[in-house]
Amino acid sequence: MARTIIVSDEVYELLKRLKRPGESFSDLIKRLILKNMGSLLDLVGSDAITAEGARLLEEYKRRMVETDLERLRRIMEN
Repeated sequence: MARTIIVSDEVYELLKRLKRPGESFSDLIKRLILKNMGSLLDLVGSDAITAEGARLLEEYKRRMVETDLERLRRIMEN
């Protein structure tokens, strides 16, 4: 579903300059928002993440580090 928003001419021109070739304004706005969302550490102490969620994130990060190290080992062997 699409929504219409109204921005000033100045904001429109700024957005237009930031827009990449082939990128929609929606994609641009989403990219800018996600870029400025902060880190997961910003969620500490909030109700946005549960203890189980934190455990799952920790496990995911551990697996990603292990995968990266294994990939590095294989590259170094060749």
